[in-house]
Amino acid sequence: MDYNCWYECIRGCGTRYSIFDVVYRCETCGGLLEVRHDLAALKQKSAAEWKQTFVDRAFTTAWPYGSGVWGKKEWICPLVTDENIISTYEGNSNLFWAKRFGEELGMNELWVKLCGNSHTGSFKDLGMTVLVSVVNQMISDGKPIKAVACASTGDTSAALAAYGAAAGIPTVILLPKAKVSTAQLIQPIANGATVLSLDTDFDGCMEIVKQLTEDPQIYLANSMNSLRIEGQKTVGIEIVQQFDWEVPDWIILPSGNLGNVRALGNGLKMMKDLGLINRLPRIVCAQAQKANPLYRSYLDGLKELEPVQAQKTSASAIQIGNPVSYERARDTLIEFNGVVEQASEDELANTSAQADRTGLYCCPHTGVALAVMKKLLNQGVINPKERVVVISTAHGLKFSQFKVDYHQNRLAEVDAQFANPPVELKADYGLVRDTIHQLVK
Repeated sequence: MDYNCWYECIRGCGTRYSIFDVVYRCETCGGLLEVRHDLAALKQKSAAEWKQTFVDRAFTTAWPYGSGVWGKKEWICPLVTDENIISTYEGNSNLFWAKRFGEELGMNELWVKLCGNSHTGSFKDLGMTVLVSVVNQMISDGKPIKAVACASTGDTSAALAAYGAAAGIPTVILLPKAKVSTAQLIQPIANGATVLSLDTDFDGCMEIVKQLTEDPQIYLANSMNSLRIEGQKTVGIEIVQQFDWEVPDWIILPSGNLGNVRALGNGLKMMKDLGLINRLPRIVCAQAQKANPLYRSYLDGLKELEPVQAQKTSASAIQIGNPVSYERARDTLIEFNGVVEQASEDELANTSAQADRTGLYCCPHTGVALAVMKKLLNQGVINPKERVVVISTAHGLKFSQFKVDYHQNRLAEVDAQFANPPVELKADYGLVRDTIHQLVK
């Protein structure tokens, strides 16, 4: 069976492009583009057959289908040849049953999708494998692409640099100076990217990278490019597969530039369109209070986006005041009966620490999502008997300074309720014994 996909304007004007065209917006109406698939061809295979195909491929060494993304190649990007795929076998990440944390909150089923358990430590790998593979195919076919560029708050740059290095394609990274963690800064440096640290915020970096990529030799890797969304949409598919094809009631994810919201929705919609599921979950977008343009729009009925000047937040990856994918995210929230809520610095930090004490190791963005979940539980929006999945977007180890500052009670606007600093003692057995008896209960 020949499967096909293409770019199409999300505004419904009907304009289409090849996925191998260097284009990011509709040249007719200016709308964002999205990858669309030939569903009629995909329906030639039954839902049961697709389920079995995905199960059979997971974790295998048959290139490239053991990848959680490329195991669903026909649904993602069937036009790239296997030889041009650049993969680190991303995806297939653990769906962690947060039993103890859930019990503390009175919940029956709380699950955390650990997307940070990946090659570069974040869910951005899922989208970058698709984008870099398509670029690799384009270069193989003779397109004069000189480099791939992105603006980033850290995780996108790490993924682009790693996949670009694996492909041998030069990468250019624009980062906001002093606004990313050391771990995030060193990743693209280590992978040989050209890293430019700009005296601005993410939105400022994004404006410059959009200008740079007007040159067709510099290819845009931000989520304005819908190839990223294609890989990231496997998160929702994986979650349902890990529940033996049962749909959870809620999926909650931290939201910044908003491409991940659309990606999650697209994967779930595709499952429903092809008969693998018969209902959709509700989606919650969790924003940091310091960078909350989607939340503000939600309070006004999602009528329009008013960009904000994002303020400094521990959740640096979502410190975005003018999200590129607002239009996409808005449509997804409407279709999924979605909810948007925000979390303060105190809420996200303390919830991260509370979750850590039950065996998790949360990045601050996951802390935002978990804090929002607690608020919605308290508001009665989420029923504690419902099955809830929180998407953890990055590994906590990338934000170790955030953890250190929390446990030393040095985070601004945070009263560290769960601080657990080391106890400094003389090397005296009796003193050590007495201290342990006093502290360990």
